[in-house]
Amino acid sequence: MTPKTLFLAWQDKARTRRWFPVGRLDVDSPQSKYRFRYTQGADAAHTQSGFEPLVDFPELREDYRSADLFPMFQNRVITRGRPDFADYLRRLDLPEEADPIEMLSVDGGFRATDSFEVFPKIEKREDGAFRCRFFLHGWRHLTEHAQQRLDKLAGGEQLYVALELTNPETQLAIQIQAVDYCMIGWAPRYLVNDLMAAIAKAPGDYKANVVRVNPVPAPSKQRVLVELSGHWPDHDPMTTAEFRPLVQ
Repeated sequence: MTPKTLFLAWQDKARTRRWFPVGRLDVDSPQSKYRFRYTQGADAAHTQSGFEPLVDFPELREDYRSADLFPMFQNRVITRGRPDFADYLRRLDLPEEADPIEMLSVDGGFRATDSFEVFPKIEKREDGAFRCRFFLHGWRHLTEHAQQRLDKLAGGEQLYVALELTNPETQLAIQIQAVDYCMIGWAPRYLVNDLMAAIAKAPGDYKANVVRVNPVPAPSKQRVLVELSGHWPDHDPMTTAEFRPLVQ
């Protein structure tokens, strides 16, 4: 398995609606296959919004290691025995041999029964290039015209990335637009701070396109799969304090 890092985010649904990156899962570390640690974002979430450690990981300052994927993450992907497993992989644009980490990296592990989301650490190459995939967020809250435009999207279609400074919920947001400048949704929250910082340094060095559109009856959160790429020569993504583990 290729070494990879996933982050676990938690939303304060009761009060602020704010999201915090609270945990870090490292895959294929030298000592063991899976390693989970809380991040400094968990401390901030506890102080500001009352976040409490998970049952699976009861101590904030503990280094959890396992030869098997922790149930907190394993339970967020569809098992291979399910009859709709092949359709699930097609919606994620993943091959049949994809592992749970690859699935979580695209799918996000969303469950209606809790307030957590999983997302991958963005890795950039030595030349500063990066590439990431995500499902379009928030499209159900747009106008009828925007949803009609979304219905016309096709795989491979070019998209635009735009800064939004007055989002009513988060203030700062990243809009995804069609080539006719019709706004069709948003990038995930976990990308906003890094994109804002990097775009300020290289505002035009970004490309986005539709990977695939999943029609009904696909889940609404898996409607439009987007790929975003660009160059961050002077920016290291997801390295601010909230992403750093509490245990080194």
